[in-house]
Amino acid sequence: MEGRRVSESAAEYSELALPNDANMIGNLLGGKIMHLVDLAAAISATRHARNVCVTASVDHMEFLRPVKIGQWVRLRASVNRVFRTSMEVGVKVWVEDLITGVQQHVSSAYLTFVAIDANGRGVSVAPVIPETDDENRRYIKAGERRAYRLSQRKKDTP
Repeated sequence: MEGRRVSESAAEYSELALPNDANMIGNLLGGKIMHLVDLAAAISATRHARNVCVTASVDHMEFLRPVKIGQWVRLRASVNRVFRTSMEVGVKVWVEDLITGVQQHVSSAYLTFVAIDANGRGVSVAPVIPETDDENRRYIKAGERRAYRLSQRKKDTP
């Protein structure tokens, strides 16, 4: 199976923070940000696999700063590494104040997606081809995170 470049899986998603998705003090709900992260990652995984992909897991997610009503939320996602039927997708979340132009990093997350067939069984995914130093670093780190996830899964199984 021929590989695909990381850039071929790159996806961007954006949305304006609106009051219906905010808490009582005017901050975007964390669950809404998590939803946007999942959407951006799903687009990236599907672009890479050219197949239906489902979320299998989300690694630790931390909210670095609040997103206020009226700010523009921008997400960038790409596949970091493929592991036969699964792949790790990295997502970075930014916020921009449209009045001041100030942009800030809000959150980052790593999600695992699995490509599936019509019966819900995993199907093989083309390998990802990292081309830049940053893509190579993310490729290596994705392997380390996967090894850690698998070791934790073994600890949790009786």
